[in-house]
Amino acid sequence: MLHTPHQSLQAAATVPAQRTPERDDQAGPWHADAVCRRDEAGLFFAPSKEPTAARLSREQAAKRVCSGCPVLVECREHALVMPEPYGVWGGLTAAERRVVLSRRRRAAQSAAAGQPAEVSRIA
Repeated sequence: MLHTPHQSLQAAATVPAQRTPERDDQAGPWHADAVCRRDEAGLFFAPSKEPTAARLSREQAAKRVCSGCPVLVECREHALVMPEPYGVWGGLTAAERRVVLSRRRRAAQSAAAGQPAEVSRIA
């Protein structure tokens, strides 16, 4: 996801420019192609005191937007590397990203100890 809770037009300037290997060198930063640039930030970030049912519905709607995004992988990796603590980014909620990061840490620790790594189902 490209938006932050309190930013709109400034968001593009705050996200680091990244390119995928498949893109040619003349391509712009990955977030320029993000589908979410057309949507309200409120879809991707929870309002304060949002009821659980409303949050789950909003997150599913945000994930549907992400599912058709050509830069989903770049967005997800950005959110994991930064790490972004809030919102839906790359089709994952903050809680889902914490799980992915935890799995990656365990896999790295297993690899360092010479043990076979667990295969992650997400990212």
